[in-house]
Amino acid sequence: MKPLDPRSRRHFLSMLGAGAASSALPSLSARAAYEPGKFRIGYQKAASTLVLAKANGSLEARLRPLGVEVAWAEFAAGPQLLEALNVGAIDFGYVGEAPPVFAQAAGADFVYSAYEVPTPLAEGVVVAKSSTIKTVADLRGKRVALNKGSDVHWFLVALLRKHGLDYGDVSPVFLAPADARAALERGSVDAWAIWDPFLTAVLDQSPVRLLANAEGAADHHQFFLSQRAFASKRGDIIKATLESLGQTGQQIRGDYAGAAAQLAPIQGLDAKIVEKGLRHYAHIYRPVSEPVLAAQQRIADTFLQLRLIPRQIRVADATLRQALA
Repeated sequence: MKPLDPRSRRHFLSMLGAGAASSALPSLSARAAYEPGKFRIGYQKAASTLVLAKANGSLEARLRPLGVEVAWAEFAAGPQLLEALNVGAIDFGYVGEAPPVFAQAAGADFVYSAYEVPTPLAEGVVVAKSSTIKTVADLRGKRVALNKGSDVHWFLVALLRKHGLDYGDVSPVFLAPADARAALERGSVDAWAIWDPFLTAVLDQSPVRLLANAEGAADHHQFFLSQRAFASKRGDIIKATLESLGQTGQQIRGDYAGAAAQLAPIQGLDAKIVEKGLRHYAHIYRPVSEPVLAAQQRIADTFLQLRLIPRQIRVADATLRQALA
């Protein structure tokens, strides 16, 4: 497995958008060495199952008998997390459906370890309550804010196509979530494509309305990805981790209010908002399957047609073939 070459890395990092670079990104001058006694997990604050597992220490307890120490690293978004995964700075992480496509096209080497069953209610497009935009078709020619290279990049493409438009019919404005919300509220953009818990928060706190969610347009899968070398050598750790996270997901589904109370101070949101957002996710994880990989391949093929990625990829190459269900 090789680090991204400089040209590919520039294209990969361009997916992050202006101002999205993270201090968590490691240097590409040297690949981090495999450490058999450590399991390094990358997460985002919106990744509720991982955040709860970190807060509860459940993964540490599960993996201690396997002789590994768990280390956590927080990332601003999926593209940065995948860059770290590619250079060996982390071994495992959780991202949405679009970042792995951008990363694989830029040369990143990882494997899909599991997926979360579809959660289309967890992302949507919002507009100001006073906006004249009443349907998705009304987005033609409008400025739509989104986080470049993230889940909503695919969601926006799929939603537009569902309603007879194409990506070129709107003017994308690439902004991180906080900047995008501010831009929508001051009228600098006409719409904002975003995921939970940011989606629920802006609907609850600002004079906006939901134009559309992903139902019928995009699956909104979430994925657990692993560094290929680590997954090949320590499949026992990956298996135990996924089992433990499945139990955490079950706990969330059994007590949304309790999970929200734990997450609220970590995510910096009101517990009621966090609970609403939690209910939009499935928290059910399964081994990667041929149909799910086929859905990822459709995203990759569409992105290639739109020239959003630089080359054709075969999504199934990002698997340990014997692990497919």
